[in-house]
Amino acid sequence: MKLLVVDDSDLIRRAIKRTIEKPHDEIETASNGVEALRIVERFAPDVVTMDISMPEMDGLTCITGILRKRPGTKIIVISALSDKPTAVEAVRCGAQGFLLKPFTAEALSFEINDLFV
Repeated sequence: MKLLVVDDSDLIRRAIKRTIEKPHDEIETASNGVEALRIVERFAPDVVTMDISMPEMDGLTCITGILRKRPGTKIIVISALSDKPTAVEAVRCGAQGFLLKPFTAEALSFEINDLFV
């Protein structure tokens, strides 16, 4: 699986990578939406984990941009923003999953596996 982890926190990026990395996975990371869109052009991820609140470009705008470039990409939002309108907007933009920070390894694994059922 090819995975792109997008979060402005290096700690969160490393935690997500450690949580889901398997021997044959390819994982790239980005610290903001602008960087993520550049990576998507050359990397073509199967799955993207996306933070909402980031500098330069927020996650919702980035989701829309990713899906324009790579329509089949699966996106899971991982955010500290727990309000219902944010979750609804993320799904409306094209996200297939939504996890709240802090998340468990089991919850993240479930969300990723659920994308391919």
